[in-house]
Parts: sequence; C-alpha cells; structure tokens
Amino acid sequence: MTKVLIVDDSKFSQKITYSFLNQYSEEIEFIFASDGQEGLEKFLEAHPDFMIVDLLMPKLRGQDLIEKAKQVDQEAKVIVLSADVQNRVRDVVEKMGVLSFINKPLDDKKAKMICDIIGNGARGR
Repeated sequence: MTKVLIVDDSKFSQKITYSFLNQYSEEIEFIFASDGQEGLEKFLEAHPDFMIVDLLMPKLRGQDLIEKAKQVDQEAKVIVLSADVQNRVRDVVEKMGVLSFINKPLDDKKAKMICDIIGNGARGR
C-alpha cells in the first residue's frame, strides 16, 4: 500500500484530491494535513511515499514544507498541486526537486497524471 500525504489548508481541496485519486487507485492509503506545519509533523511521523502539497498555506508555506522535508529526506517524493501559477514560484519549486507541478483545479486528466506518477514511483521502490 502506497502512503500519500495530502497537505492543503482547504478541506474542500483535500476531499476533491482524495476523490479523484481514489477512483483511479485503490492501492493508496491517504493521510491529510491542514497546514504546512501539520504537514511537516505528519511527514516526519508517517514517512509517506508521496506528498501532494499546496503552496499557499498558513503556519508554514508549501515551499518551506518542501524545503524542510528535503532536508530530512533528499529523496522525498513531492507533487505540487497549487493555484499559484507564478513562473518564478514554479521555477524555485521545480529546482527543489519536486516530481511535478500541477495547477489547480484538479480534473480527471491531472488526477490520472498524479496516479501515474505515484504508480511509477511506487513500483520503483
């Protein structure tokens, strides 16, 4: 079973992400965090195989969460799912070694992309 931590301050976005991904893969155990600080705590505690991270969150921005997670585990597998579409932000985050940067809103095509990334990454373990 692949563990996926979804870190997003919007409960609605968490539910949408869960619903889309769950329909394409029954092999995922989902963990949720409602802000960047809680996301970091759950990352350290649960050691998820993948993290899906929003960038615009209270307490600890997604970008800072990714940086801290990568300091603990350089191989941390992170997918950014965010409404922040600034090229500068995208460039910075991509240089941090994220697997993909996907713009919200999530739809079928984007959910399939995420599931493909997770499926390929999980098989590579």
